[in-house]
Amino acid sequence: MSQKTFFITGANSGFGFAIAAAASRQGHRVIGTVRSEDSRAAFAERLPAARSVRCDVTEFDRMADVVRKVEEDHGPVDVLINNAGYGHEGILEESPLEEMRRQFDVNVFGAVAVAKAFLPRFRERRRGFIVNVTSMGGMITMPGIAYYCGSKFALQGISEVMRAEMAPFGVRVTALCPGSFRTDWAGRSMIRTERSIADYDTLFDPIRQARQSKSGRQLGDPDKLAAAVLKLIESDAPPPQLLLGSDALALVSERIERLKQEIEAWESVTTSTDG
Repeated sequence: MSQKTFFITGANSGFGFAIAAAASRQGHRVIGTVRSEDSRAAFAERLPAARSVRCDVTEFDRMADVVRKVEEDHGPVDVLINNAGYGHEGILEESPLEEMRRQFDVNVFGAVAVAKAFLPRFRERRRGFIVNVTSMGGMITMPGIAYYCGSKFALQGISEVMRAEMAPFGVRVTALCPGSFRTDWAGRSMIRTERSIADYDTLFDPIRQARQSKSGRQLGDPDKLAAAVLKLIESDAPPPQLLLGSDALALVSERIERLKQEIEAWESVTTSTDG
C-alpha cells in the first residue's frame, strides 16, 4: 500500500492507538486526536513518528477548523478512522437521560461532526476512506447497555447512508463492528450508572459482574484488529460493515437467523396491510 495520511480520533488508547501504531510501522503518516496535554505527551512518547492534535469530538463547531489546520500542516488526509467513543452500562430505567445525551454526543454526534468536516474535502478530491468504528452492539443488543447500543445502531445506519451518498465520488465508507477486545472499554473508560432498583438484580447483576471479571481477558487482540483495518483500507471492494471477532460473528449470525424466523412467522400479518 502506498503511503497514506491517517486521521485517527481517540488515538491515545485502545483501538485508536493500535491502528495508529500499525499504520506508523507501515510507513504511513498518522495524525491522532487527544483530549489533553498529558495525553498528547504520552502519545508522543509512545509513538514518536506520529503527530497529534488536541481535539474533543464534542466541540462540534471546531471540527472544520481542526481539519483545515491538519491538512494545511500535513497535507490531504486519505483515511479517517472515526474511533473516539466510550461505553455506558446501566439499566434503562435507572440511567439518567443526561447520560444518554453524553453517550450520543460522543459516539454519534461527535463521529458525524468529524466525518462532515472531511466529506467536502474527500468529495472534491474524489477519493478517501472513512472507517466508522461502531460495534457488534450496533447490530445486536444486550440488557444493560441500551444507551451504548442505541448510539452504535445510530452510527451503523448513518454509515450505510454515508456510504451510499459518497460512493459516486469515489469515497469509501465501512462500519467496523468489533466484538469483545482487550481494551479499556469495559474497564477504565466505561461509565456505569449506579444500581437503584432491586427488581433488576437477578437479571443484571450477573451481567455486570461477568463483564468486569472478563475485562482485560477478552479473546480479541487489538493489534490483530489494527492489522485487519490496514487490510480493509487496501481493499478495492470494502464491505459496508466488517465484523471483527468470533464472538461478533456468532452473535450477529444468531440475530440474523432469529430475525428471519420472526419475519417468516409474522409474514401474513406483515402483508395484510397492503391496500
